[in-house]
Amino acid sequence: MTICKEKLSPKACRDIFVLTYDRMRQYEGAWHLERHLLFPEYVILESGNEEVLLEELEKCCAFAWGEQYLVRIGAEEEKILRNLCGKEHHLEMSRGIIREGNAQVTDGPLKGMENRIRRIDRHKRLAKIEIAGIADDLRHYRKDAWCRYIPAGLEITEKSV
Repeated sequence: MTICKEKLSPKACRDIFVLTYDRMRQYEGAWHLERHLLFPEYVILESGNEEVLLEELEKCCAFAWGEQYLVRIGAEEEKILRNLCGKEHHLEMSRGIIREGNAQVTDGPLKGMENRIRRIDRHKRLAKIEIAGIADDLRHYRKDAWCRYIPAGLEITEKSV
């Protein structure tokens, strides 16, 4: 990320960042809030001029850039990620309840996005959130399952039948 910030001009890149998320982990007898990378091997380059970005990447990078190294995030996925992560590029912990088998998020960035929750692990306090088109682009290069979903911290405080 630092190399990109040093080598790329503001004309090519508006912003360079990684996305992170909060999750809870229990160790030493207590729960701790930890920050993890949302896409562990990816740096996000936000550009308003794709041609200039590609030119500068080709000039400044010692290794060969190709389509296999660049993944375009679609408009729908970008909107979802911006809503979830905000200007800080960080997905905070959410809290919710389960009523009659359905998750209801009461606080946090997942509020109102319950229809995207595909799995909740109450023990790990994590949810799998479905993100559409990103999966299709990444699956071509990565065969693992995390491409279709992003993890999000979700603490369920109550469950009623």
